[in-house]
Amino acid sequence: MQTEVIVVGAGPTGLMLANELTLAGIPVVVLEKQRTRSAQSRAGGLQPRTAEVLDLRGLLDPLLDRAIPRGEFGGHFAGLPVELDCRPWQTRHPYPVAIPQTRLEAFLEQRLVDQGVPVLREFEVSAIEQDSGGVTVGDIRGGYLVACDGGHSTVRKLLGVPFPGTAGTMASAVADLTLASRSDTVPSISEHFSQYFKSGNGFFTVLHPIEGGVYRFIFGKLGAERTDRQTPVTAAEVEEALQAVYGPETRLGELREASRFSDAARQVERYREGRVFFAGDAAHIHLPIGGQGVNLGVQDAVNLGWKLAAAVHGWAPEGLLDSYHTERYPVAARVLRTTRAQGVILNSDQNENVAAVRDMFTDLLRLPEANYFVSGLMSGLDTQYAGLGPRMIDLDLTTPDGPTRMSHLMHSGRGLLLSLDDTPRSIERWSDRVDHVTAKADGNTTSVLIRPDGYIAWSAADEQPLETALTRWFG
Repeated sequence: MQTEVIVVGAGPTGLMLANELTLAGIPVVVLEKQRTRSAQSRAGGLQPRTAEVLDLRGLLDPLLDRAIPRGEFGGHFAGLPVELDCRPWQTRHPYPVAIPQTRLEAFLEQRLVDQGVPVLREFEVSAIEQDSGGVTVGDIRGGYLVACDGGHSTVRKLLGVPFPGTAGTMASAVADLTLASRSDTVPSISEHFSQYFKSGNGFFTVLHPIEGGVYRFIFGKLGAERTDRQTPVTAAEVEEALQAVYGPETRLGELREASRFSDAARQVERYREGRVFFAGDAAHIHLPIGGQGVNLGVQDAVNLGWKLAAAVHGWAPEGLLDSYHTERYPVAARVLRTTRAQGVILNSDQNENVAAVRDMFTDLLRLPEANYFVSGLMSGLDTQYAGLGPRMIDLDLTTPDGPTRMSHLMHSGRGLLLSLDDTPRSIERWSDRVDHVTAKADGNTTSVLIRPDGYIAWSAADEQPLETALTRWFG
């Protein structure tokens, strides 16, 4: 089989990348070793910036039909009892969106299937060969390969790519379950995430309702030795943790799905190895707290997708593919640092000094300036790449065709020159890569060039000419 891009891994990162490439007209094949998708809820939602990114492609509205109803609660940092307020970041999506990872994957995979994109399950990658012209996996040949196959990436191991960082120090598990009976301390309604954190009798837990009587239960035993990740989570250990924290009247009903995780923090040193790229958990792993993993992966995919498409189409300027590493590596490195910090702050029961830090940090988060900083960090809304402007705000616009929004003009996955002033401009040389729309926006008259991933590459206030920015990013 001949294709242009081979994507290994049918998780959120790989599926989003395949959708981006398909939108750009690039043939792609997705390889997945699992026969079926995991039914476990896993990641519970989307951060505001990821919601914006999906909105740029017209994917958010249909996904909202699959969301779990919840109140308008802000995000959290280390489970501290202060809501993170993203409203000052001028986003249409200031609250995390409660879409379980399995529903996001099902939605993205179905879009690919509907468009005839091969998603080959039960495909075990056992060898990879690459040369100056492409990459071969089994009987599949492609120009490029992207490893989106998780924290234990087979691709990474086959290529001998180091994965430096710190090993896990805690033994934790997460389960989807029902309860046969419960005490009054078990939550029954949606609340801010901090209200679900409880500990007692040597256990720390997070128990919260998903829907239809199903709960998501995260638990660990303080000071316990780590259990091998592949060891099945048993009903007995789940019930022990439930009763230790929520009382003997809280009994397990059905243990539906469960898995283990740790606070290991690792990151590949380079996101590119010849014609092979790494994205999502194959490139970085960390403590799964605060909804960072899926969001990093989806944004890796949207950053890389249009650049790979440019290379395949033959118009990628020099250095464009390498900018994927340059831009995304620091973003994940910062997430690794912040999740390490959250892991320390969470574990306050064993250390009075940590408890004091936790109290002080709670007070800091109540300060608007500190809350603004941390909310931007956790949501991804503050992400800004070197040499670029910030993300483009989703403005309400009036165009010759009528009212619209900035995000609606980017459903094509192309760049966008948004002319908000009266200066005549021509971008004929780039018309197959960049859309040009003249519009009016209340209170905003600065024209901007927006990359396909939603970041400002040029504005009329810049000293550099528009043509310089167009050439730099669009060849």
